[in-house]
Amino acid sequence: NEMMFRSVVTVDRPDLTVFYCDDSSVARKQIERTLVAMGVKGVAAFNGRQMWDEMEKVATYAQAVGKPASSIISLVLTDIEMPEMDGYILTKKIKSDPRFNGIPVVMHSSLSGMSNQKLGLSVGVDEY
Repeated sequence: NEMMFRSVVTVDRPDLTVFYCDDSSVARKQIERTLVAMGVKGVAAFNGRQMWDEMEKVATYAQAVGKPASSIISLVLTDIEMPEMDGYILTKKIKSDPRFNGIPVVMHSSLSGMSNQKLGLSVGVDEY
């Protein structure tokens, strides 16, 4: 595991913040370690519902200070299968809400079939 993190390229961009959600604590820890190794901030959530709640708080704050939410949230990285709200629904909500215009959404999952990728694309995911 340590070998994997040694090869991560540091971008050293403390102005970037990745919002990520996964119900697996192991996956969240790996994402966190990768972001730290890259020099990028991260905000974690256990599921899509928790992530959506965090994003709504950011949108409210951004609006209050006259900034777009995309100036705070650089990217959303989401798992597909999660309790309460899955990655497909989360992505559809993000992509249909104008407050989050310009924020890319990337899905990651152990579900690698073409049907999963097509469903992701149909809800607006930027990368799978």
